[in-house]
Amino acid sequence: MQEREALGGRVLTVPFKVCAAIVLIGLFFIGKRFIFGIGSVTNMNDGYPWGIWIAYDVVVGTALACAGYSIALIIYVFNKGEYSPLLKPALMTSMFGYTLAGISVIFDIGRYWQAYNIFLPWLSNLHSVMFEVALCIGTYILVLWMEFAPVLLDKFKADQLKVRLNRIIFVFIALGILLPTMHQSSLGTMMLMAGHKLSPLWWSGFLPLLFLITAVVIGYAAVIFESLVAAIAFKRPMEMRLLSKISALMPWLLGLYLVVRIEDVNLRGYLPLAFEGGLLGNLFLLENLLFLAALLILAYPNNRQSPQLLFIASCAMLLGGSMYRFNTYIVGFDPGTGWQYFPSVPEMFITFGIIAAEVMAYLWFVKTLPVLPKLNKA
Repeated sequence: MQEREALGGRVLTVPFKVCAAIVLIGLFFIGKRFIFGIGSVTNMNDGYPWGIWIAYDVVVGTALACAGYSIALIIYVFNKGEYSPLLKPALMTSMFGYTLAGISVIFDIGRYWQAYNIFLPWLSNLHSVMFEVALCIGTYILVLWMEFAPVLLDKFKADQLKVRLNRIIFVFIALGILLPTMHQSSLGTMMLMAGHKLSPLWWSGFLPLLFLITAVVIGYAAVIFESLVAAIAFKRPMEMRLLSKISALMPWLLGLYLVVRIEDVNLRGYLPLAFEGGLLGNLFLLENLLFLAALLILAYPNNRQSPQLLFIASCAMLLGGSMYRFNTYIVGFDPGTGWQYFPSVPEMFITFGIIAAEVMAYLWFVKTLPVLPKLNKA
């Protein structure tokens, strides 16, 4: 088993302090939301009952947090143990992303004090896709913390407890693969109900499949992005051998996505809408061009050996996948009757605060806990 180490060094760096300031601003508006109600800080309305807290923090944020899920698929389903050095950082990123997405849901729902009801069987609506998503995400947050627990136990030298946990960890690993598969596809299923209110450029019977594929693609892209940025920021060697091998999977996934995505719109007769020059058509073209650019970069083996090109491809996949999900939930959605939505400044600062909190947690964990692989000192 590969040894891991804490980076050490100062936690209270300039980036940490900047993020802390953003978090404080976000906390101010969160306090206002709970004191004066949700309408005091958001522009949500009866036409748009969800805003960026759902569209970004949950729908996009959980996809960005699928790094652990994507790596777990390779290691545990396809038995590729060589990718284990990438697992703990990816798992930690997933843990932060999903935990903060769950917290953001509490900000979004009106009767937040009744959120626990989703775990009470006698109040469960088993026919509700939203219930399945909420239950799966809530359970998956617990699973992620259990999967990451060995790192915490290493920190506190709780060897006996770690031995006991390792005896049952396979249960949490299995759930960690099953639950994201369920709720990521169900996030697409939810928008099937939008029907004609969702632009035909995004509405599709393939929404569950497309959302699942984008979750895996964004997850792999997040692994590449996080690994490269961490190597540069913390002056560590890049895991180019592993990253180039894992990126070889991307052209196949991207190709599958683009064929299903574009051919579905074409067969339904709505592809000409993409070339009318309107906002929706331009966004449709942009998100698919970003995926196409990543595919063309990663299709060539030599490109996969370049950190610069891998970084560009990962950014293209992250942006393209995020745009697809955001457009499906916000931009392409039109409830009619004159309803409009654009996030308020407090709404955006709460989201910025959530992102900043994740960055702070990442910096604190990698510097104080044995997350990253131990370097062999020459």
